[in-house]
Parts: sequence; structure tokens; C-alpha cells
Amino acid sequence: MIEGKHIVLGVTGSIAAYKTASLASMLVKQKADVTVIMTQNATHFINPITFETLTGNKCLVDTFDRNFEFQVEHVSLAKQTDVFLTAPASADVIAKAAHGIADDMLTTTLLACTCPKLFAPAMNTAMYRNPIVQDNLKTLAGYGMEVIDPANGHLACGDTGEGKMPEPEVLYEYIVKALTPKDMAGLKVLVTAGPTQEKIDPVRYISNHSSGRMGYAVARAAMMRGAEVTLVSGRVSLEPPIGVRVVPVVSAEDMAEAVKEAAPGQDIIIKAAAVADYRPAEAADEKIKKKEDDMSIALMRTEDILGYLGAHRRPGQFLCGFSMETENMVENSRAKLLRKNIDMIVANNLKQEGAGFGTDTNIVTILTKEGTVELPIMSKDEVAGRLLDHIMKERCKTGPAAS
Repeated sequence: MIEGKHIVLGVTGSIAAYKTASLASMLVKQKADVTVIMTQNATHFINPITFETLTGNKCLVDTFDRNFEFQVEHVSLAKQTDVFLTAPASADVIAKAAHGIADDMLTTTLLACTCPKLFAPAMNTAMYRNPIVQDNLKTLAGYGMEVIDPANGHLACGDTGEGKMPEPEVLYEYIVKALTPKDMAGLKVLVTAGPTQEKIDPVRYISNHSSGRMGYAVARAAMMRGAEVTLVSGRVSLEPPIGVRVVPVVSAEDMAEAVKEAAPGQDIIIKAAAVADYRPAEAADEKIKKKEDDMSIALMRTEDILGYLGAHRRPGQFLCGFSMETENMVENSRAKLLRKNIDMIVANNLKQEGAGFGTDTNIVTILTKEGTVELPIMSKDEVAGRLLDHIMKERCKTGPAAS
């Protein structure tokens, strides 16, 4: 999504400008063509040579730089730009952009651009919360530009609060989002991810090895493609994707309640979580002490969430489940597809190298009632993209009622 794209980074006068250098480096490593435009004040915080070294392109500051061939530079640059991100965005430049003021290279290029425009405000908390600044940010959003919420944290002025520019990794995600075609715009998607934990006592629980990576990759991919995504997640060590509503849960019962509450309003439900099939019949309130003899724990069945969804689906709702097998993968998964009344199932074999829990890759087979598609080993992000491609194609087959 990044390779070959022309991305312009606008840098204003803020100490946070050093983060933009890291972002520029990340983009170049992904083979993007990056041009940096700085305000004059920004050059007091970071030298333009830094950006020129990182990007291989001239860092633009002066609108009337005579070193260029004669052309309206800001217009020619605007025409080839795929995404324009102003980061850090000062209160001054935000105000200019909101009211169409173009008095330097950054603002004149920004005004001439017709591509997606993003702003990452960076300033003192009181400045950020000032009603005038907030009105200007709302104006930018009203014109179709995306304002990236600042982070909370320790600021250069010594205060702690809103106004900190997000980390380069977060800004990178927003750029990818801006470049991704929005074929899922208007759709509501529910994704489940991660393991559940079934309490034995206050110290111990029954769980599995799921890392949540596959479900999180699906949630991220759907968000990037314009869907409104709800992610019901067991306990994992992953950062939630940007722009995704996360509902944290612990047990299978928690997950069932969360899914039931959200399901009626969803267009697509993708059950990627590794939900425990059994839980202790009784959970002790105090730690169970170790004894000399053996111990047994009575287990009872947890609710079949996917089965419930299949039995209570609304017209046009698309249901996709996951199946983790160690033998007879296709046969067992197809039986599950039919038994649970769902549209698609994504199967993989835990014993296959490069597939299953705790890996960055996966090897899956996508099953529908009409056929089977085997995918080669690929990253979980790539699997998520291919999965959504298949879901969108299957939804189209059922006609307008599905959308």
C-alpha cells in the first residue's frame, strides 16, 4: 500500500518534529517517495538536511526557492501527492489551513492538494483545549480532512496531558489507512480475537496458546478498508489497531455476552477467538492448596457462541468462523460450517509449520458451501486481506439483501 506512493510530510515549529524524521525513515524503508515541507520556524528545531538525507529529496522551505527549475512548485508537487500529513501541526498552521490562508510553501501546497490530508496536532494542553483551536480542528474535519487525536503524556513545557504528538508507528498506520481503498465503507464488522481464561481459583485458570494476532490483523484490515469495527478481545499483549472499538473480555461467558450484545447490528461477524470449550464447574474463592494426592477438576461445557450466531442471524448477515485442527482439517471444518449454519470457515492445522498460534504467519484453507480455497504460507496481515476479499465476493453473490 505504501510502495511507490508520493507522501508529503508537513513539519511545523514544534519539538515533536524529531518524531517526523523517524516517520520519514519508516516510509522510505517501505519504498515510498517522501517529500518534506518545513515552515521557517520548524528549521529552528530540526535541520532540513536531516530530512534530505533520510528521503533523498530536497526539503522545501522557501516558496520561491531559485534552485528549482522555473515552475509553480507547490502546484506541481500537489498534483503528484497521494497523502499529505502535517505532523507536528501547530495551532498556527491549523488555523491557516482551516481558513484557507496560504502564505508559505507548506500552506500553499496544502491548499493546492486534492489528496487525503491529515493533521497531527502537537502543542501545550491548554492551547489544544482552547475553544478556538478546537473549532479550527472541527472545521478541518468538516472539510474532509482527518485530525489525529494527540496522545496524553509529559509535554516539553513540563505539563502532563493532551497535546503530545503520537508516535511514528501510529502516524504510519494513519497514512496506510488513507491510502487503502474503502470497499468496506458503511459496513459494521464484529471480530473476536485472543484466548479466554476460565477461572479455577484466584490464582489459576484454564486457557490456550492463542496470541490474538490473527483476529487483530483481521480487525485492522477491515478498519483500513473503511468498516466500522468492533473487536471483542481476550487478554493479549497486542496494541489495539487504530480506529477500532475494543471490548475487553476474560472468560468465554464474558465473550458470549459481549458478542450477543453487539451482534444484531453487525453486517459481518468474524469469530477468530480461541474460546475455551470447557470451564471449571465451580471456581474456588480461595487458592486451592496443594495436597499429596492427585486432584481432578470437574468441567462443564461453555456456550457455543458461533452456534448461537448461526441460529440467531438476521437476514443479510455474513458469518465467518475459524477452525483449528490437528487432523482431518477439511472434513472437520466443513462439518462445522454446515452444523453451525455459517457462510465461511477459515481452517488451519496446528501441526503445520508456519501456521497456528504464536506465529507471524499462517497457512489457511477457506471453506464455503460452494468450494474450498487453499492459501500458501503468508503473513497474518496478508491472510486477513485475502479473507476479507473472499468475504466481500461472497456477499456480492447473495445480492443487495446482504448489504
